[in-house]
Amino acid sequence: MPSAFLIASVILAVTPGPGVLYIVTRSLTQGRRFGLASVAGVALGNLGNAIGASIGLAAVFAVSALAFTLVKYLGALYLLYLGIHAVRAPQLDRASAMPAPASLQRIFRDGFIVALLNPKTAIFFAAFLPQFMNTESPAIVQSLMLGSAFVAIAAATDTAYALAAGALAPLLTRARGVRALGRYLTGGSFIGLGIYTVARN
Repeated sequence: MPSAFLIASVILAVTPGPGVLYIVTRSLTQGRRFGLASVAGVALGNLGNAIGASIGLAAVFAVSALAFTLVKYLGALYLLYLGIHAVRAPQLDRASAMPAPASLQRIFRDGFIVALLNPKTAIFFAAFLPQFMNTESPAIVQSLMLGSAFVAIAAATDTAYALAAGALAPLLTRARGVRALGRYLTGGSFIGLGIYTVARN
C-alpha cells in the first residue's frame, strides 16, 4: 500500500470534519458508549460508500486508460473544490444539534444511515482513491483495498475523538478555536492533495 496514501488518509481522517463533529457531539452529550456506537455506524456506512465507489471505478477504468486519466484529473479538481469549500464554510454550532436520548442500537443505526445516504462520501472515494491506483492491477481490487483501509483508519481516529470527547467534555465544549482550525486543516489537506495529483501527472 503506497505510503503517500497512508499519510494522506491519516491527515484527512484526523482533521475535524462533519463526521468528527457528529461523533464528538454524541460523546459530549451522551457519553463514550454512544460516541463509540456512532463511530461504528458511520464506519459501516462509509464502507458501503467505498464499495459502491469501487464498483463504479472498476466499470469506468475497464473502458480505457484515457478514462482512468480523466477520472484522476476530475478527482483532483473535485479535491480542490472540497478544500476551498471547507475553508470558506461557516463553523458549525454544536449547541444547535443536541441529540435527544436514544438507545445504542438507534445511535448506531442513525450513524450508519447518515453516512450511507451521504452522496458526497461516495463522490469523495471516487475522487480520492484513483490518485493512488495504477493500470497494472485490477481496479476493483485496488479500490476495495484502499477504500477499506481508509475506512479503518478513519474509524480508529474517530474512536480516539470519541474517547477524548467523553473524557474532556468541559474543555472541548469551550474549544471553538479547535473547530475553526479544523476547517483550515481539512481544506488545506484537500487542496494540497489536489495540487499534488495535478503536479504528479
